This record gives sequence, structure tokens and C-alpha cells, in this order.
Amino acid sequence: MDNHPHVSPMDHLEYMRYALSLARQSPPKPTNFRVGAVLVDEAANRILSTGYTLELPGNTHAEQCALQKYFAAGANEQADPVLPAHTVLYTTMEPCQSRSAGNVPCVDRILATQSGIHQGIQTVYIGVKEPDTFVAANAGQSKLEQEGIVCMHVPGLEEEILQTATEGHGMS
Repeated sequence: MDNHPHVSPMDHLEYMRYALSLARQSPPKPTNFRVGAVLVDEAANRILSTGYTLELPGNTHAEQCALQKYFAAGANEQADPVLPAHTVLYTTMEPCQSRSAGNVPCVDRILATQSGIHQGIQTVYIGVKEPDTFVAANAGQSKLEQEGIVCMHVPGLEEEILQTATEGHGMS
């Protein structure tokens, strides 16, 4: 049913490679970074959902798409959508802290998964910090950390991630 690759438990680099492969599916545009995201139940080593920039209608971000697809799939029948207790997020680029045109920032979407007694996303694995191209000094990681979410850099793919992210920006 799921067409996700098998990744060994806690293989952060391999999950980030998968997120990068998703980012490459995003259409190159001068107004967006091409980002990929993978939502994982770390305890079960199960991919819950994936997303990439502009995958869904509208000016959608990768993290937004992964979360929307998970909840739209009826992953939880309760009125209050819940993620498994040990859900983590892999994203090729630091989640955004601000958005234009009334869109909810990805940081706020991540924080919203922690409702009531639910743990929500507790760890975000990040490939690169967001460049200052569209938002000067994005403080997405800082905001997540201030709210108790662990943010971990996954080294090793930075050059590929930035090259993919900025494709379509007119840079070489």
C-alpha cells in the first residue's frame, strides 16, 4: 500500500535522503524553496506521511503537506487529530516561522500537533537552516526549541539540499 523505502531504525541520514528525493519532486520556482518532509513514527520505524513544496493545491510547504495528508487520510477517527506518541519530522530545510497571505507557518503547524494531553511532534530533524532569500533570519528552529521541541541537524547532505532547494531561483 505505502510506496515508501525501507529505512533502518534511527538512520537519520537515510530519512533525510528520502526527504531530499521528495524535495526534487517539487516544481522549481523563483518564489519557493524546494523542500521535502517525512513524518515518522520513530518507535515503530514507520513512515506516516510525506510531503514536498507545492504538492497540494495552493502555496503549500512540505511540512504542511505531510501533516495535511496524514490527517486527511483518516489516520485517526477522533475529532481531535492525534499523532503517535513518538512522531518525529524530517525536513530538508528549517521550518518557516512566518508566511505571507494568511498561511499558517510550518512552526505553528508543528506546535499545533501538541494539543491537550497529546505529545505531538517532539523532535524535528533538519537538513539545513533556511537561507535569508525570502525571510531574513528565519527563527523557526529557535521558536520550536523555545517550546520544548528538540531540533537536530542531520549533516552530510547540505550541498545537495541547497542546490535542490534553490533550483529555479536563477542561481547556478
